[in-house]
Order: sequence, then C-alpha cells, then structure tokens
Amino acid sequence: MQGFPPPKDKILNAADGSFFNFPAIRWSVVHMRELMPTVEVSRGLDAPKPLTYQLDKNIDALEFLPLGEKQKMSWEASLQKNYVDGILILHKGNIVYEKYFGALKEDKVHAVMSLTKSFTGTLASILVAEGLLDENKKVVEYVPELKNSAFADATVRQVMDMTTALKYSEEYANPKAEIWDFSAAGNPLPKPKDYKGPIGYYAYLETVKKQGTHGEIFGYKTVNADALGWIISKVTGKSVAELLSAKIWSKLGMEQSAYYQVDALGIPFAGGGFNAGLRDLARFGELIRNKGNFNGQQLFPAPAVEDIEKGGNKIAFEKSGHPLLKGWSYRNMWWMTENSHGAFAARGVYGQTIYIDPKAEMVIVRMASQPTADNSANDPWSLPAYEKIADYLMNKK
Repeated sequence: MQGFPPPKDKILNAADGSFFNFPAIRWSVVHMRELMPTVEVSRGLDAPKPLTYQLDKNIDALEFLPLGEKQKMSWEASLQKNYVDGILILHKGNIVYEKYFGALKEDKVHAVMSLTKSFTGTLASILVAEGLLDENKKVVEYVPELKNSAFADATVRQVMDMTTALKYSEEYANPKAEIWDFSAAGNPLPKPKDYKGPIGYYAYLETVKKQGTHGEIFGYKTVNADALGWIISKVTGKSVAELLSAKIWSKLGMEQSAYYQVDALGIPFAGGGFNAGLRDLARFGELIRNKGNFNGQQLFPAPAVEDIEKGGNKIAFEKSGHPLLKGWSYRNMWWMTENSHGAFAARGVYGQTIYIDPKAEMVIVRMASQPTADNSANDPWSLPAYEKIADYLMNKK
C-alpha cells in the first residue's frame, strides 16, 4: 500500500478479505479507516492531558517461564514472539515502558478487535450503577424487535456475562459457522447480487435461535456484545460511539479521537469494531483501575467497576473449554483471571490486550497482529510475562 497509487500486486482491499491475511494485517490494523466506513468517538475540544514518564530500562531483561516450556524467555524477546505492534505499561499512573513496532506509531490508532466488547460491557455496567439499566430485566423489555430471537427471554445480565444459550458458533476454522453469516450481514460493502440474508448487525440478531438454557454455560459469542450495544442505545438514545465519547473519551484528555467500524446502516460494531491510540487505551485502563476516578473527579459510579472486579460464574466458565485459562471467569465482558492480584483483562483476537492488575497498581496495553486469531497462540508467552512484570513493579525499590 505504498505509492501513489500502490502497485497492483501490493494493493489490499476489504472486498476480497486480503487485508486480514498475514502479513497484510500488520499494516491494515493501523489503517482500518482507509478500508471500511467508520464513525468517530470524539475526544472533545480540550487540550490533551500529558502522561508522566518514569521509564524503567530493566524491564526488557526481565525473564519469565512461558506456559508449558522449560526455557525462560526475556520480556523483550516475547514482544517479537507475539508480533507486538505497540506496548505500554503504566505503574501508579506513570508510564514505565512504551514501544512501537511495525505500522503503529505514536500518532496512529490500532484496531482493538474483540477488546471492543469490554468497552460495551463497561458502558452497560455504568448504566446499571446509575440505575438506568436493570440487569434482571429480559432483553425483550428493552428491545422489542428481538421478541422472536434467542435473546428475547435472556436477562440483560446473561447477555453481559455471555451465558446466553444461542445456536451460534464462532469457530473461525469452520466455513459454515454462524459467525460468517453475522459478518456478512454486518459487512458495509455492497452485497453480492444473490445475497438474501439480513442487512446490518441488528437485523442479524433478530434471526439468532436458542439452543439450550440461558444462564448455565459461558459461551464466548460476539453477537452478545452487539445485542448489548442495542440495549444500551435503546436505554440512552445514543449510539455506543456517542455514549462512549460522552461518558469517557471526551473527559480523559485523550490525544486522539477514536472510531468504530460500522455496518451499512451506520450502526457501530459493538463486538469488535473499535480503533484507538495506545496511550489513550492506557488512559482508559487507568480509569478502570481507579474505579472511574480521573484526577480526583469521579466520572462514573465506582460500583460500575467493583461489579466487574467481583468476577463471574467460574463453574459456567469452566464448561466453556478454555484450557489455558483455568479458574478464570467472565463478567461484564471482561476476562477475570481470578488470580491472587485480582487481575482482569480486555482481550481481542490477534493479541490485543488491556491487562489491569489492581494489587500491582499496573496497567498493560498491548496491540499486536499475530498470524493466528485465537489468543491461545500468544497466551503462553503473555500471561506469565504480565505476572512477572507485576511482581517486579511491586517489589522494586
């Protein structure tokens, strides 16, 4: 994609899917707005609020033992192993580590993939804490359009924690999985002439069928996030993009406006379409770590974060089949490690992470472009590394 125009054999486009193939994805994750229609999440008009730096030169040399391996690895080596595009570590609100690779630069934004869900879950948690959203009500009470779908008799809480019983597979390796029908519906580009499916994310949600009993098993399914986005918009009269700007993005002194990819009807993709700068994602992570408090101002009720931190149903999570995430849970669209530090994370495919360790007073933000979508491809070299950094920061003098 270099040149004016780029050579024909170097052009990526969204229509044929080539922009998501490796190594093309290493470029496209920083240029999604040039490939797909988007809507802005405004940072407002105030000047950015600078972050303070206390860079620690010792971090690169720290060693940890990857899961299932016998040979230790350095933090620095793990960044290349995980195809990191950018990484930033905050400790007690100060930047102690910040590096950029590949196409990501300080003034660029990066696609965060399914990490988007944690923004959606956070907005819902805020609305519950503010008394505007009742987590025990049925979805159909907020979105009557879903009366004939699997979501109708699910509670808002079940949607927030993804314990809905849906006939929906997110197995990317299966060409017949429902994820591809959902993606086709949400694709904003012109449909093939023989396309007869739903147009837009919401229209697809109306077709989702029930399979099983709500509330019994955690099932990671993106459609829950878009259903929650619809509920949020019904309650507030704002899109998730407008609400995120109003509640958070315009109040944190962000350096850059963010944006969502949208469907053909302009609906933001609440399950995976968010794009933002590395430092701004760190500001958001620090806001969550401080339970909604920013520079002494409470931007939203602390119980919104406290509800996340109490974790989800570990038994329901265990049934979902995540062998590398033993003992974890899922709450308000955040992944809860349930470790001794109470760490929790927003996670997205290809290696996107906001990892918050309350005990260590640490936030790690990592953007990446792994060749493999599934996070099991990077967790062995990521999760123990994060714990090592936390221990180091807690004990350093």
